[in-house]
Amino acid sequence: MEAFSAKRSRVIRLPACLNIIGLSRSTVFDISNPKSPRHDPTFPKKVRIGLRAIGWYEDEIFAWTASKRA
Repeated sequence: MEAFSAKRSRVIRLPACLNIIGLSRSTVFDISNPKSPRHDPTFPKKVRIGLRAIGWYEDEIFAWTASKRA
């Protein structure tokens, strides 16, 4: 039996995400909303980690931040 080999970074919650990217909570939800005029389709997708809890993969947040600096 073969183990699942796709390695993902850890899932971080909103406060850690905000600390990394330096944006406000409302801005994060605004750029991830497809109906918003400020929507950024390159922003990482949310990961559901509970009934009411969401997070993001840490490596995707760092990659998105690096792409915005370039």
